Amino acid sequence: MSTLAPTDLLTQLRWRYAVKAFDPERKIPADVWAALEESLVLTPSSFGLQPWRFVVVTDQAIKDQLPPLSWNQQQVRDASHVVIFAARVNPDGSDIDRLMQRTAEVRGVEVEALAGYRKMVQGTLQLPPENFNLNHWAALQVYIALGQFMASAAMLGIDTCPMEGILPAKYDELLNVSAEGYRTVVVATAGYRRSGDKYATSQKVRYPLHEVVKRV
Repeated sequence: MSTLAPTDLLTQLRWRYAVKAFDPERKIPADVWAALEESLVLTPSSFGLQPWRFVVVTDQAIKDQLPPLSWNQQQVRDASHVVIFAARVNPDGSDIDRLMQRTAEVRGVEVEALAGYRKMVQGTLQLPPENFNLNHWAALQVYIALGQFMASAAMLGIDTCPMEGILPAKYDELLNVSAEGYRTVVVATAGYRRSGDKYATSQKVRYPLHEVVKRV
């Protein structure tokens, strides 16, 4: 069921940009943020394994510590919310067990009925193909969540900025990410653009559709 006109979708995607300056006085309303958190939960992943953790920072005292860990970019200090996208380190059998238990719970079936599903996931995670790096794979899954989050935010009129210019190990240390078996991959800031941010009115530089989309 579609409830959004194609023109509305394109309008919002053209409206969004990687915000360089957030208004520190404007905060995202609780109901809007709740929807954005749910958009993270609803992100698709390979096998449905969800090898990620999303750490949301709103405490100003913590945000004030983030610029030195982020190449002195001020978005992490001034944004309403900062989301750390962390990937599971070395996904293993325990992650598969957790997924099977959750699947059985949600769908109202016995875990034993998921034996075929379990075998399929085990075949990749526990006997990975040659040159298949589990940690790299988990990090790529996180980027799916980042894309979903940013698109969802744009639909709700919330500004974002994805940030790879960070010191992941320092984020892990400050936010206790690694202690729980995850590692920081990328960060997204969210809030409202500051009046006067010159990038808000800059034309998007994109290659023509016919150069990047091939129809066969």
